[in-house]
Amino acid sequence: MVQLSTKIKLYCEANGVSNVDFMSDVKLQDDSNGQGTYIKEWNLDIAQPTDEQLTSYETAANTAESNAQVDATRRQAYGSWGDQLDEIYHNIDDWKTRIAKVKSDNPKS
Repeated sequence: MVQLSTKIKLYCEANGVSNVDFMSDVKLQDDSNGQGTYIKEWNLDIAQPTDEQLTSYETAANTAESNAQVDATRRQAYGSWGDQLDEIYHNIDDWKTRIAKVKSDNPKS
C-alpha cells in the first residue's frame, strides 16, 4: 500500500510546493485504531487535499515508491563512486557491461 506521505508530496508538487517538511509543514498521525494514517496538521499555504484528491495520486505514488526501491537496489549494486572510478580506469568496457546488467536486472516502471 502506498504511503500517505508520498501522495501528499505529489499533491504538493502539482500545486507548486516542491518541499514538504513532515515535522512542521504537514504532521501525520496514526492512532492505531485501524483507520490508518491521516493528516493531523496542515501548515502549508495551499489547500489541504481531500481524500478524493489524495486517492487520485495512488497510481503515481505507487510508481514513485516502486522506482525509489529500484534506485536503492541499483545504488547498492553499483558500489561506491571510488570503486566505480577505479573500475572505469582499469576497464571501462567491463564497467559499462556491469552497469547495463544492473539496470536490466532492476528496471523502473
